[in-house]
Amino acid sequence: MPGQATTDLPRQIALVHEWFTPRSIGGAEQVVQAIDSLLTSRGSRPDLAALVDDESHRPGSWLTGRSIQTSPIQQLPWGVSHVQQYLPLLPLAIEQLDVGDYPLVISSSHLVAKGVLTSPEQLHVSYVHTPVRYAWDQMHAYLRRSALARSPLGPLIRLQLHGLRQWDQLSGARVDHLLANSRFTARRIAQFWRRDAEVVHPPVQVERFCWDQPRDDFYLCLCRLVPYKRVDLVVEAFNRLKLPLVVVGDGPEKKFLKRLAGPTVQILGRQSQEQVEGLMGRCRAFVYAGLEDFGIAPVEAMAAGAPVIGLGRGGLLDTVRCAAAGLPSPTGVLFPEQTAQSVVDAVSWFNEQKLWRQLPPESIRLWAEQFNTESFSTRFETALNKAWQQHQRDCAVAASDPVELQGFLC
Repeated sequence: MPGQATTDLPRQIALVHEWFTPRSIGGAEQVVQAIDSLLTSRGSRPDLAALVDDESHRPGSWLTGRSIQTSPIQQLPWGVSHVQQYLPLLPLAIEQLDVGDYPLVISSSHLVAKGVLTSPEQLHVSYVHTPVRYAWDQMHAYLRRSALARSPLGPLIRLQLHGLRQWDQLSGARVDHLLANSRFTARRIAQFWRRDAEVVHPPVQVERFCWDQPRDDFYLCLCRLVPYKRVDLVVEAFNRLKLPLVVVGDGPEKKFLKRLAGPTVQILGRQSQEQVEGLMGRCRAFVYAGLEDFGIAPVEAMAAGAPVIGLGRGGLLDTVRCAAAGLPSPTGVLFPEQTAQSVVDAVSWFNEQKLWRQLPPESIRLWAEQFNTESFSTRFETALNKAWQQHQRDCAVAASDPVELQGFLC
């Protein structure tokens, strides 16, 4: 039973994340909160560590009053508010966190958190959201849209990314047990780090969303407005289709997308949680063109009963059941290419088939339930307990090895 699985875990556990700041709250932070809640409920409230902390003193935060160990980045000018600007220093900085007193270290990593230093006597389990995207397969997409990369500093940036790739692989090799948030992330870990990873889908707050609201005739695209999300393809497609599209989110692409948007496309920017929940509950479909490692927003849309029209690659292959593939209880449509024309074709087919009438919102919501927080906690707890038990067996074998004992006695 899940409630019994962690009874033999040590009481001293370190939980490491990249950063705790209100400027960056997303799926990775939901994972950390879910892990913290799970361990606390089992009597092993973890000690937290991160590069920077701007949450423990913020009223209303789940971290209010918690003691969080931070790195030297915390003391640098604008280090807390603009930690990512110190990217070349982050691998070194994460290695300055001292977790040597903890038998069990858990990291939640999308950049450098997995690089925290541990010993053979410790167990390090890392939940990996992604190997560093902009250092590996999506590097060229980032560089094409980066004005700084096109400046005279471009060669230096490429050199830094080369070094980050090397460190990313080396630090991935130091982790004892890897968990991946999707099959796609597990394949990327195998490709870049040459390691196997167990898949545990992240928690989605399904209960936030209402699936039984009346549907309007607009389409919704919601995400951070950064280059790899490819919102430009969605906007271009709806310019051609002349169908109503609402884009929600903020980021460096916002001004570019506003210039690109035609008369049927609204760029709303950042919206409140209540407004997002309402838009997802009323949209005809949720449209997504990014290559995602998992993609929490599409699952949230399905939790609100909305079909998903998304790219048939990456994490969405784990979460969206494609109507065109003839799967039972479909939840949306997946298009094959990351192009505006592919989006146009998928939305046109969705409209021609009137799929919003054929895909019952209640059925879509039921499918999304399998990604809820309780399911994550059960799977994560089982994986963690299995890794800890194996670690204890390995330590027992090492302690009884005559060669090691002889060396110790000498």
